[in-house]
Amino acid sequence: MSAYQHIMIGLDLSEESQQIIDRVKALFADSTAKLSLCHVLEPISYTYGGDVPIDLTGIQNEIEAQAERRLAEVCVELGIEPANQHIVVGQPAHEMHKLAKQLSVDLLAVGSHGRHGLALIFGSTSNSVLHGANCDVLAIRVKEPDEE
Repeated sequence: MSAYQHIMIGLDLSEESQQIIDRVKALFADSTAKLSLCHVLEPISYTYGGDVPIDLTGIQNEIEAQAERRLAEVCVELGIEPANQHIVVGQPAHEMHKLAKQLSVDLLAVGSHGRHGLALIFGSTSNSVLHGANCDVLAIRVKEPDEE
């Protein structure tokens, strides 16, 4: 039995997300902990810095709909109810901290790409999650396709 009561898995829904799912399943197979999944979408306006003089609402809505479909597929595999599937819009680390606190999560699992050099200095989502979390954080090393 796990000491954790509620585990939230933060996923970017990339192909590498399966590695995080597999690791959490293996580590907590015998656990009775509640599982929640979280995917944070950064607004398109963050990406373009507001420099694009067109309405991006339709594109943002389609991206959210695609994320909802993909997250639902992952949740079926893990047996996670729709009430425990969360898609939020904003800055990933901030939104995961906020949601983890709101849901009384005691372990937050995220993927880490093991960046080096400048990428590490400028930070990563997993590093930001670790340094601002009010609960334990499990950083799962994600292997890139060329590392396998």
